[in-house]
Formats: sequence, C-alpha cells, structure tokens
Amino acid sequence: MEEFNPESTQSSQPESNDFDFEKLDPLVGDPAVTSSTREEAEEDLYTGPPPSAPVPEPEPSKPLVTFDDEPVQVSPTPDSTKEATPEKSDGSGGLAARLQTLDPRVKDLIYWRDVKKSGVVFGSVFILLLSLSLFSVLSVFAYLSLAILTVTISFRVYKQILQAVQKTGDGHPFKQFLEAEVEIPSDKAHHVADHIVEHINRDIVRLRRLFLVEDIVDSIKFGLLLWVLTYIGGWFNGMTLIILGWVAIFTLPKVYEQYQGPIDQYVDLIKTNVNNVISQVQAKIPIGKKKTQ
Repeated sequence: MEEFNPESTQSSQPESNDFDFEKLDPLVGDPAVTSSTREEAEEDLYTGPPPSAPVPEPEPSKPLVTFDDEPVQVSPTPDSTKEATPEKSDGSGGLAARLQTLDPRVKDLIYWRDVKKSGVVFGSVFILLLSLSLFSVLSVFAYLSLAILTVTISFRVYKQILQAVQKTGDGHPFKQFLEAEVEIPSDKAHHVADHIVEHINRDIVRLRRLFLVEDIVDSIKFGLLLWVLTYIGGWFNGMTLIILGWVAIFTLPKVYEQYQGPIDQYVDLIKTNVNNVISQVQAKIPIGKKKTQ
C-alpha cells in the first residue's frame, strides 16, 4: 500500500492559479484609467446613464401662513395694500347712532317711511294734545270716550239691521277684536319697570352730585340751565312744550337725515366754542378742577 506523499499532491496542482481578468474588464490594466474613473464607471453600471435634460428648478411659491399646522396660501389683495384711512367722526355727538338704536317701527314713523301711517299717528296725537291744552283732562277723556262709543254702537246697529234684511248670520261685527288677547305680558312689564327704575336711580345720583356741588363747574352749568328754563316757562306752559316736542319728534329726524353734513359742521363749531369757554373757566377757578385720584 502506497504512502501518502503531500509533495506529490502539490506537484499535481497547476503551477499558477492566476486568472486573466483583463478579458472580462477592459479597464483593468489600462494606465490611463485611474481609480476615480473606475469608481465612476462602476457607479454608472448600476445607476444608469445621466439624464439627458436638466431638471427644472421649482418656481418660488407665494408666502404661506400656517393656522393650526395647516399651510394656507395667501395672495395679496388690493384692499390689504391700501393705507388705512381714518373714519369720519360723528360731529353731532352720536345723534345718528342714538336714532339708529330706536325700534324699527318707531323709526319708520318718525322718518315718514309710510306717509299715511305716520300722518294718522301724528295727526291724532296732535289733535289730542291740542284738546288737552284747551280743555281739562276730564272733559277731553269724556268727550273722546263718548265719540268712540257713539261710533261703535252705530256700527253695531247698522250691521244687525243689515243681517236682518239680508237674512245672514255673520255674527258680531267686532268678534275678532273681542277674541283678541289684550293682556300685557308680565315679563315685558317687568323689563320695562326695571328699565325705568334704572333710569330713575341714575338721575337721582346725577341730581345729588349737582345740588351738593360735587363739581362746581357742573353745578354752575346746571344753574344756568335752570335760569334759562325760567324764561321758557314764562313764555310757554307745559302742554305747549309737549306739543312742540311732539312736532319736533316728527320733523327734526327727517330734517337731520336730509341735511346731516351742514348740521354736523355747526354742531362741531358750537361744541368747540363751549369746550374752550369751559376750559378757560376751569383754568381760572382752581376749585373747579376735578381732583385726580
């Protein structure tokens, strides 16, 4: 049996294990090819050729504003670029704003939106006030009630005779008025009462500070107003003033609506002169200056 000889095994293997890689990769062995060129070639082998056309850059987008992490695109509007212009102040001291707070039905009456309705309301109350100025309240109430009762009784008798002649059963002519609810809701009555009490309390506090001379300038102005009222009371009685007030309610708002611009200018001029006089009085009378806390 032959012995195993390792030298004979090594001699049986091929003398060289070198493999010719130049046949597979032509870049191997080329002195002009550097390592960087070889790396670029290997990268192109896997990624493919570069794109033929350059990728266009994205256009700059408009500014974004985020609300709750949600981008919202904002485009400038013409109104946002305009400069803020100061609003025109109400020269009449808020008279137009006070008129706008009225009930829509009252506004329609005093602005004569419906001429017939406004004329009926204005004329009926005006005649009633004139009657009260000429006669006593008791006489006016009795004559007015007697006139209304005469009209209703005459109309009731006329309808009954008409139904008897035509043999119809229309019923009472004032049935719809008799069945209508005329009760005053308690919640509205309480609301009106609370509103009146609030105004009364406010006026009591105001009169207290005027009569007890909390501020001497305000008390002097109040005294001048009372002095003017003495002359007005000598010229007119109370009922005449109420009639003039009723006429003014139905005329002045409409006149102000049509000539608001000139009226505001004159009111501004009067207010400026009055404020100048008051400031001069307060400067000459130290006691007239309000204490600053």
